[in-house]
Amino acid sequence: MTIHVVQTGETLSTIAEQYGVTPERLIIDNELPNPDNLVVGQSMVVRIPTEVHTVVEGDTIEGVAGTYDITTDQLLRNNPWAAAQEFLEPGQTLLIDYEKDPAIDTALIIGYLYPFIDRSVHRKTLPFLTYQSLFTYGFTPQGELVPIDDGELIATGYDAGVPPIMVLAPMNAEMNFDTQIAHDMFVNTEGQRLLIENIIATMQEKGYVGLDIDFEFIRPEDKELFIGFISNVKNSLEPLGLLTLVALAPKTSGEMTGLLYEAHDYPAIGAIADLVLLMTYEWGYLFSSPMPTAPLNNVRQVLEYGVSVIDNDKILMGIPNYCYDWALPFIRGESMAEALSNQEAIARAVQYNATIEFDETAQVPFYYYTNEAGVEHVVWFDDARSMNAKLRLIPELQLRGGGIWQVMNFFPGLYMVLNELFTIEEG
Repeated sequence: MTIHVVQTGETLSTIAEQYGVTPERLIIDNELPNPDNLVVGQSMVVRIPTEVHTVVEGDTIEGVAGTYDITTDQLLRNNPWAAAQEFLEPGQTLLIDYEKDPAIDTALIIGYLYPFIDRSVHRKTLPFLTYQSLFTYGFTPQGELVPIDDGELIATGYDAGVPPIMVLAPMNAEMNFDTQIAHDMFVNTEGQRLLIENIIATMQEKGYVGLDIDFEFIRPEDKELFIGFISNVKNSLEPLGLLTLVALAPKTSGEMTGLLYEAHDYPAIGAIADLVLLMTYEWGYLFSSPMPTAPLNNVRQVLEYGVSVIDNDKILMGIPNYCYDWALPFIRGESMAEALSNQEAIARAVQYNATIEFDETAQVPFYYYTNEAGVEHVVWFDDARSMNAKLRLIPELQLRGGGIWQVMNFFPGLYMVLNELFTIEEG
């Protein structure tokens, strides 16, 4: 795998010729939204095939994988488009193998999704996941679960060998984190007991293999109550062979203050949970000043603190799969960014004939443009280069893997880098 950055004057044909591949290979692998109008600074992954298969009548994914002695998952990771199709069509070309270095590590990869995910995106993503985390079950302080429509997604996941993890979050009717709901459950001993019973009953009924506790903005004075709840969950799930995972705010020390951080005690929670997701994203967010969602230097600081107080084999790095567009000038308290997918960011750069730049410290691309109304904008996004830089922290720090927030849009650059670097752990 090579990551090529488009230079002035280059076209898809000249880039393909440089690497000895077809333009169609670059289009398919990268799902290029702009094959006829590349943007200077745009990155694309180049995979040089060493073996391909041309589909004939009657071919199936399982049959082709068996012919070449590879797993169906590996075949689908090489050809995600095929997972979105019901049948293979004669004449289609499947990439069996390509020039690459051996995987440098095994990684556990979780993908977070909402029930309304596009089903073709879901099927394309599953081969890259160990578990799928369905967002999100809510609850009442009295112990009732607020369910989601998850049956179809669970069944599809199991068909692909990807078991589900239930996400539990204290959210109100507007789907915002609610500090009061969490507090009221913490102090209601009977309600907490019933909640855990209802969680277990639902997990066993639907086939969930673990619980992801995503409690954000917990009152600092509730820290010990929160730790106690995690301990109660773990003590109840562990005898049943069920996992306990906790999502943690991105801290760089144990002294950080503020509602997002203080109740998230890395050493205490890390000692209890089977896995922790360090949410290494959202430095740039809807209401922030323009900046990268997950700058490499910030991500590294959080992970280095994490491994200093938590067993690194329990740690998952948060992987962002979204980006933001800000109108300028930014006015704090008034400005609000627009959320985009990384593929949409490329399409927008094409629309406004932008030149993509790259921040070497943050290891993240960005560009400026001026819209039809004369308003200047800046877009910070991710590409294969930035994902390659971030994902290499997993083996460097000997982490267990990563958690993708979220998999609602398919991001070819991310998944080709995952496929290059890691053997995906099976669920």
